Amino acid sequence: MVPEGSGKFVKTVGRGRGDTADYRSLLLGEVPLLDTRAPVEFARGAFPSATNIPLMTDDERHRVGICYRREGREAAIALGHALVAGERRQQRLADWVAFAGRHPDGFLYCFRGGMRSQIVQAWLGEAGVDYPRVHGGYRALRRFLLEALPGSLADCRLILISGKTGTGKTRVIEALRAAIDLEGMARHRGSAFGRLPQPQPTQINFENSLSIAFLQQRAAGRRTLFLEDEGRLIGRVAVPEVLRQRMQQAALLVVEEDLQSRVELVIEDYIVALGQQYTRICQATGPARHEQRLRADLAKLRKRLGGLLHQQVDAKLVEAFQRQRSCGDLSAHRQWITPLLVQYYDPMYEYQMQLRAGPRLGHGNRTAIIEQARVISGSSQ
Repeated sequence: MVPEGSGKFVKTVGRGRGDTADYRSLLLGEVPLLDTRAPVEFARGAFPSATNIPLMTDDERHRVGICYRREGREAAIALGHALVAGERRQQRLADWVAFAGRHPDGFLYCFRGGMRSQIVQAWLGEAGVDYPRVHGGYRALRRFLLEALPGSLADCRLILISGKTGTGKTRVIEALRAAIDLEGMARHRGSAFGRLPQPQPTQINFENSLSIAFLQQRAAGRRTLFLEDEGRLIGRVAVPEVLRQRMQQAALLVVEEDLQSRVELVIEDYIVALGQQYTRICQATGPARHEQRLRADLAKLRKRLGGLLHQQVDAKLVEAFQRQRSCGDLSAHRQWITPLLVQYYDPMYEYQMQLRAGPRLGHGNRTAIIEQARVISGSSQ
């Protein structure tokens, strides 16, 4: 077992399905993928349909890599086989066989389609399981997606769903087939209060999912695609520059809702729904963690809000959660959400809209914008 690229080839048995370099079909079809890289590699970046069942642990891979650099290929091969032997080999083989049984249509890969995936394929073959491999491995799949995104964008017309905070832009996106949910992929609501209890994906995973989504939309024959109006960052993941540049020039449909409706939607999303997520994760401490997270997010806006406004909003936030805990009444949340929208989010939105170069195609409430988007989408197919 040595790093891929060593030139070492492990003979495999004949297979009913051949190895493949048809990366488009694998990713479009969400074909199950057996990722044999070490856990640390998988954590940095993978694909939505991939499952990590490594040939070597992080420590084993590290030791083999050191041996390869110091003593050469043959010594590294010997060490690798010594490390993954006996019960370790049998357990990992059993896990691969089980995966192949659950996913008979799948493929396996390592980093470059070299030594590790060849060994796993060979061991599976010895166990009577013929399982095909992805030529070029993870690196080739990743390169394909990076190169595919600009091509997908060149073939599409983008329209942004814009509007003030609380107008329900995400609800519009969710109602449209010809839409890509950037915030859903980023696992973040996009605002200063947009963090979710679940961690965000890595930048690589976000980019992979995004490129696949564009491929899927194009494969479905959709040339006009709707995205929510976003900045450069969605939480801590960045919108790829090639997409961000297109978004800056894209046409807009602007969602408009009155202030009262916006406040109620913010309560639904950031108090009720987000609170339920925290409670599901940790029932005992979920409500307290929910309040602490919102207060921490508010504290990050202190300089922009000014000390006095921050202090007032924070006090009303605390009071609202106390009332919610005591009698289940959510109405007090309006007292801190309203000034935050009017005095912070609305001016910021107006400033950002001045930077958008694209034409305004229409405006209206959510229902009207959904209908306009469907008409535009239908006429463009």
